[in-house]
Amino acid sequence: MTVAVFHGSPRKKNTYAAAKIFTDELLKNDGVTLTEFFLPEAMPEFCTGCQLCLAGRREMCPQADLVTKTLDAIISSDAIIFTTPHFGAGSMSGCMKNLLDHLDFLTLTISPRPEIFTKKAFIITTGSGSASAIKPIESYLRNWGINRVYKLGIRMFTNKWELMSESRRNKYEKKLRGAARKFFRAKKKRPYLRTIFMYYVSRFVIKKYIGVGNYPYEYWNERGYFKKRPF
Repeated sequence: MTVAVFHGSPRKKNTYAAAKIFTDELLKNDGVTLTEFFLPEAMPEFCTGCQLCLAGRREMCPQADLVTKTLDAIISSDAIIFTTPHFGAGSMSGCMKNLLDHLDFLTLTISPRPEIFTKKAFIITTGSGSASAIKPIESYLRNWGINRVYKLGIRMFTNKWELMSESRRNKYEKKLRGAARKFFRAKKKRPYLRTIFMYYVSRFVIKKYIGVGNYPYEYWNERGYFKKRPF
């Protein structure tokens, strides 16, 4: 199993500590390989909102090389892991949001990749509002059509992993290892009902309101998405 890991912070502190426990457990299984990307280094420039990728001209994106490298890593992997600390505004880190902004063309309503529908993903967050950091990432991934999204938020109630009580730290380490084992064994399932619903809504909107000669109509038409679901 090949895994692409996207770390939403360059600091190897709390979230990294949690992710390391998870990935170390994954690596105990034969055939598991990891490719790690640390943000913002892996995507240092902000999305400019030019919308070129949404119009089928992704090669003209100011960060096209970095986006292509990231997309290739996602497409070639069997599973994806996203890690981010919870920030005070109640969401993911800014560099994680920037990464997902750069990949917005993967959404089902624009230019979904058929390979995406077979993948599983895991989201790891730390912080007092970890659930609110998970929610928007999960929404992005479901909009891509990811087959299954798993998640674990860790509410530490302290600013340092090592300052948690031993019992609390052991509890979370056990959860992370157990989640990693389940994630490794998790098989492809039927698409989410939301994915199926969004496919039919997108097909209707693109055929009726976008039309021939326009992107993403031509993208969908070339790949036969109007006749057959890509999952």
